[in-house]
Amino acid sequence: MTSKNLDQLFKLDATFIICLTLVLLASVVGLGYYYVTDRTLMASNIDSAIAKGIDPLSVRCSYAKSDDLICIAFAASAQSHNVATIAKK
Repeated sequence: MTSKNLDQLFKLDATFIICLTLVLLASVVGLGYYYVTDRTLMASNIDSAIAKGIDPLSVRCSYAKSDDLICIAFAASAQSHNVATIAKK
């Protein structure tokens, strides 16, 4: 290979590495922003639920994944079955 071909190859490799780094960095920043915003919204919803007298654990479980052990135990407990009943006419 000539030195001109090596220079072009190096420029392509450097460009690829820089682009890949920028994409990965943007992904990490985007995911971090998403999770921070999600937790901020969850905290404000829990505060609102406390003010209205709603169980804050039920609000937390509405945000959790389906395999969250705390929410599974909460759903299995008798406390989670205290829901309002609809009056029949």
